[in-house]
Amino acid sequence: MMGTIEVRVGDLGEVVTGKTPSKKEAKYFDGEFQFVTPSDLSFKHYYCRKTEVTVTEEAKSKHKNQFVPAESVMFTCIGNTIGKCAISSELCLTNQQINTIVPGDENESKFIYYFLNHYMEVFRGIGLSGGAATPIINKTSFSSVKLKAPYREKWPEIGRLLSAYDDLIENNRRRIQLLEESARLLYKEWFVHLRFPGHEHVKIKDGVPEGWSEGIVSDFYNTASGGTPSRKNLDFYTGDISWIKTGELKDGFIVNSEEKITEEAIKNSSAKLFPVHTVLVAMYGATIGQTGILAVESASNQACCALMPKEKIANYIYAYLFLRENKAGLIGRSKGAAQNNISQDIVKSFKMIMPSGIIMSLFFDNLSPVFCQLLALQQQNIKLEKARDILLPRLMSGGLAV
Repeated sequence: MMGTIEVRVGDLGEVVTGKTPSKKEAKYFDGEFQFVTPSDLSFKHYYCRKTEVTVTEEAKSKHKNQFVPAESVMFTCIGNTIGKCAISSELCLTNQQINTIVPGDENESKFIYYFLNHYMEVFRGIGLSGGAATPIINKTSFSSVKLKAPYREKWPEIGRLLSAYDDLIENNRRRIQLLEESARLLYKEWFVHLRFPGHEHVKIKDGVPEGWSEGIVSDFYNTASGGTPSRKNLDFYTGDISWIKTGELKDGFIVNSEEKITEEAIKNSSAKLFPVHTVLVAMYGATIGQTGILAVESASNQACCALMPKEKIANYIYAYLFLRENKAGLIGRSKGAAQNNISQDIVKSFKMIMPSGIIMSLFFDNLSPVFCQLLALQQQNIKLEKARDILLPRLMSGGLAV
């Protein structure tokens, strides 16, 4: 049986608006319970596994009516974050910017999560239409929204179908995290603690092993910054060349970009086409020090600094892990009135030690398979997300039998 019914958000379950414990009382914080705020969530977040802030048993006693159980669906209802949505992984508290649906039937939890995601733009439209300086959807407005949904008996199965994709994506992300950690640990072991193969037989003077080169980034890597094609020429943004912005530097490989540009856009701007395995590092604002590795030839905006090996001994894996390890040092050199920035010159002049050819070759041979696997997992997740997003509207419309 296919088709749809109309449902109120308030009929999906109990709607609970969160509360922030008094920040004057230290006894409420650094406890065993998650305290979820919009900054802990992203759009299509799936499960919320970790929060920046935690609260205590005292906070639970004080705000027992605002605590929500595991498998509740949290939906951000304020500002530009309207639509950030996640499922609670455990008993937790949210702040007042989040309305949570506690399902009457736990089997409907995942369906409700995908249902709200499907109608995210509807909710954003409601929040933005209010005319307030800060868009907001209060509990009453949120609860009263009416939407079309498949017949209710289909909800658990629809939730199971769609969550199969997100379970795989989440598992891949955990594998990516473990691989990244193993790479960073090897880098630190060899190049920070200097416990590289054969270190027992190598003399070290002033922190530099014999046969290694001491210098700055520009001694070993060519650098360049990107550019932004004119926004007045809309045709510049109709191509198939990836154009990377700093918000897309999230450590790891960059497989795709939000915007694409044309060859004409590159010819008529300071943007440049960088080769595969170029390492990008963000130079402006809150993203300073964030990195990414190009998985395809791409251009970037001027807020990115690109690093490309200048000599055979250097490689992209070493540059990437070097920047990850020295992120705090780069941030420490930032300056600016409105927002902190670093320049390409600061990146170029940052101190760097280049290992001997033998050690670098061993290092690359050890980690090259790891980075190939990282890329494969990221590409697989993109395919899974695409498949899920194609299936979602077809299931929600009632047009696909389950």
